[in-house]
Amino acid sequence: MKNGLLVRGHYGIINCRFEVGQIEGVTVKKNLQIAIDGPAGAGKSTIAKAIARQLGFFYVDTGAMYRAIAYKALRLNIALTQEEEIAGMARQTEITLEHSAARRVFCDGLDVTEAIRSPEVSRSVSIIAAYPEVRERLVELQRQEAGQGGVVMDGRDIGTYVLPDADLKIFLTASSEERARRRWLELQRAGKELSLAEVQRDMDARDHYDQQRAVSPLIPAADAILLDTTGLQIEEIVDRILSLFNDKVETGYVRSQNQ
Repeated sequence: MKNGLLVRGHYGIINCRFEVGQIEGVTVKKNLQIAIDGPAGAGKSTIAKAIARQLGFFYVDTGAMYRAIAYKALRLNIALTQEEEIAGMARQTEITLEHSAARRVFCDGLDVTEAIRSPEVSRSVSIIAAYPEVRERLVELQRQEAGQGGVVMDGRDIGTYVLPDADLKIFLTASSEERARRRWLELQRAGKELSLAEVQRDMDARDHYDQQRAVSPLIPAADAILLDTTGLQIEEIVDRILSLFNDKVETGYVRSQNQ
């Protein structure tokens, strides 16, 4: 084996061994992809960032891209019902995700990392994300990001549409009450005063939009592994996914050149 990776999980060392390049007549995949999907509050971003950090992969928060478009539409006072205008705006918008510990998000050169997490943006993003031309534009950017190397990407349609050939697909979920509680605590830490009931109502509405939209609805990929995170610690979930990744790498990614 030419290369290897020892990942220290919370509960011990996980040996994530994988080979790169060509060796003894076989082709080995280089740009490994992990897709993590699920509804709001399931823990996607926290877990995806931890996985990417452990593996030394890029992390791509696709939700931040949709939030950036929603934020810009609100800032420009574009009505959310103006699909054509919003789609045109999206095509002209430059979104940059900073691949550093800070994970800053830039929209047309403006740092919008905190602004895109506002309750107003959260209530608007599912409406905008349902527009086919907006999704087409952002999926193009997301696939470009995935071409840079090993990547962990989270969202709502990564395994089903953005990266349908991802090497590992995870669909995270949790009870509606647990997800609302997590988001409420997150907002409290950010100094945003919303009641738990308001957060629950907004989350239920977003779930409905995401699951019912005609383009890339929120559903698990047929080959995704479902993980219910209710009551679990982040470290437990991360270790579980790292173990699944290790199994996939060891059994599935040395492909014969003759295939």
